[in-house]
Amino acid sequence: MPADGQARELARLRWQCRRGMLELDEILGRYLDQRYLRASAREQEAFERLLRCQDPELQQWLLLGQEPEDAALGALLRVLRET
Repeated sequence: MPADGQARELARLRWQCRRGMLELDEILGRYLDQRYLRASAREQEAFERLLRCQDPELQQWLLLGQEPEDAALGALLRVLRET
């Protein structure tokens, strides 16, 4: 992906990382900054699907330790908790 296309994609994802809860903003933004670009295509796709989830689901999964039914999201959540 050309640099300008990548910059636009990252800006779009950064906007989607902005949630209604500071803790979620920090977790999602930190992953985007530290790992997204070097993640596999599968992990990147899982992150984009995660960003389409509602805040209450994200809160349960990221802050309360619950696991989603989707195995790919579960694997990504383990990475997010460690990042």
